[in-house]
Amino acid sequence: MIYVWAYAAAGVVFLALDLLWLGVVARGFYHGQIGGLLREPFNIPAAIAFYVFYLGGVLFFAMAPGIAAQSLKTAAICGFLLGLMAYGTYDLTNLATLKHWTLAITVADMLWGAVLTMICSVAGVAAARLISS
Repeated sequence: MIYVWAYAAAGVVFLALDLLWLGVVARGFYHGQIGGLLREPFNIPAAIAFYVFYLGGVLFFAMAPGIAAQSLKTAAICGFLLGLMAYGTYDLTNLATLKHWTLAITVADMLWGAVLTMICSVAGVAAARLISS
């Protein structure tokens, strides 16, 4: 049950921060860099599938090690590295294969993915600690 709470807490944090980033903070940046590639409106079922799938990976590869070690630092490190690798896979592949994908988007998105995944990993482990105490 502790993993369900960790997943749920991480999901709330991930979704809130990602929507803030994509919808407000970096919206103009993304549109300026790759506006012609963006889908309007975005595909909601695909977005939901991404969040469910990705958070499962975050639970397995970042939060579970943090819970096992009883360490927010472990969750943070694992989350950061997972985010960097996952977003890096997406962004570097796009940089290699898409004509109008930019280096600026690649760097910004990889850093965002790493930081976002780190934050939601720590939030999930912190929630698990609160529930279990």
